[in-house]
Amino acid sequence: MDGEHYFSAQPASERRERVIRVVLQGEPFELRTADGVFSSEHLDTGTAVLLASVPPPASEGELLDLGCGWGPIAIAMGRRSPGASVWAVDVNERALTLAAANARLAGVQVKTACPQDIPAGLEFATIWSNPPIRIGKDALHELLRTWLPRLAPGGEAWLVVAKQLGGDSLQRWIAESFPDLDVSRATTDKGFRVLRVARG
Repeated sequence: MDGEHYFSAQPASERRERVIRVVLQGEPFELRTADGVFSSEHLDTGTAVLLASVPPPASEGELLDLGCGWGPIAIAMGRRSPGASVWAVDVNERALTLAAANARLAGVQVKTACPQDIPAGLEFATIWSNPPIRIGKDALHELLRTWLPRLAPGGEAWLVVAKQLGGDSLQRWIAESFPDLDVSRATTDKGFRVLRVARG
């Protein structure tokens, strides 16, 4: 992306939009993407693996798509749990605009927000995330230190991480850093680890 990262708050690249056809959990959609957001030309493999692996999110309460990009995970959450409140969070303002538009196209209610705009003290029954590994280990750890403690009692977080980008080491770090949470590897598919993090 010409030296620009999808985790830039305000992408400097020209906003060249496109419509892509995607299948989310068996249902076809035509959704909008643009340059300067993660995987703007197709549904990325990691997200596809996550959506094929996770059980249904909580049917009520607060749900979180952490690092939402143009919104495929949030849309899947909203369609599977229409009685819940879905939050789509990203630092990339262009991504948030696209996620909001795509949620409307898909007929789901989604609240898009920058991280700092999430109400303090809000806890989440389910978190799904394809986390931004390329922000670097320290920044990724800080991200998880911010959000994993916000799992509600009985809540679960499901994270997809490429094995070659540190999926196994991230599992160990979560286990060491959050002794009050249970972490396990749920599955491996197409070179990706899907991690389950649960608050008992």
